[in-house]
Amino acid sequence: METTRKWRWGKNRWIVLLLIILSVFAINIAAPVQPHIQVAPEKIIEEPLFNLGPLGDFYLVNTLPTLIIVDLIIIAIAFAVRQSLRKGDLVPRGIAGAMEGLIEVLYNLTESAAGKHARRIFPWFATILILVLVANLMKVLPGMETVGVMHHYDHGHPIQNLFGNFYTLLPGEAEHGDGYILTPFFRAVSTDLNFTLALALISVFMTQVIGVQTQGLRYFTKFINFTTMFKKPFFGFMDFLVGLLELISEFAKILSFTFRLFGVMFSGFVLVALVITLVPIFVPSMIYMFEVFMGVIQAFVFGMLTMVFMSMATRGHGEEEHH
Repeated sequence: METTRKWRWGKNRWIVLLLIILSVFAINIAAPVQPHIQVAPEKIIEEPLFNLGPLGDFYLVNTLPTLIIVDLIIIAIAFAVRQSLRKGDLVPRGIAGAMEGLIEVLYNLTESAAGKHARRIFPWFATILILVLVANLMKVLPGMETVGVMHHYDHGHPIQNLFGNFYTLLPGEAEHGDGYILTPFFRAVSTDLNFTLALALISVFMTQVIGVQTQGLRYFTKFINFTTMFKKPFFGFMDFLVGLLELISEFAKILSFTFRLFGVMFSGFVLVALVITLVPIFVPSMIYMFEVFMGVIQAFVFGMLTMVFMSMATRGHGEEEHH
């Protein structure tokens, strides 16, 4: 045990020290520059790819390539698990074992909350959680939000040629309005309001679908309830008001889902950009660790809320599920 501890804290600390020294040289060769920060995703190509008629032009924004890579990663994991299971091992190993453990935990959570409806809810819960998790963790990959194309900008930075057609930004503002900003090829897809809004709409809409599948049209009495209006006018009126509040809360879920994920991930993007500019040595590593933690937490929160809302939709008004 003592030998292992010496190796771990002896050898690895020199690796950390070497990386710190290399980072000192790196910031002297290419000094960190505060990026141009905007809420909307940046256009990689200024010209639209095609026109969508009444919806306007469709541009290639830098969250779209990231979303494609996220999908490819998930598909690759699925194929890797499939190939591993085809070997017929009694105990899955590698990626198959890791995914089996994750799926088992997620299904047990779903079954504890939804009971007999777990099989109906679980695919939506697991898919959303894994998609958001991979999308969030993409932020910490090298090259994300740091490599792209230069676009002319009046208040941009001067540029310096590295070699060939490759340039880097320099600190400060360019003179005579002859500045440039970097438009990254890849930006974290969770910092795009369109992505978080689409997930929120899918989550809330499928909650209503599952409610109708399990309860039929009786599900809508949760929102518009006249059943006791004439028998017990006072309590019937209260039930009607409660139904209206439930209806408002369903729309509020869309806003909550959308802006919670977007707000946390976009603020993390801004924090990383500022810290790297102000304290480029060692401190950004801790911020990236914090970003990994927040990415995992936000994926779990988004998926868990989806699962809880769907399980609640399977129960009638005032009904309790017994397992």
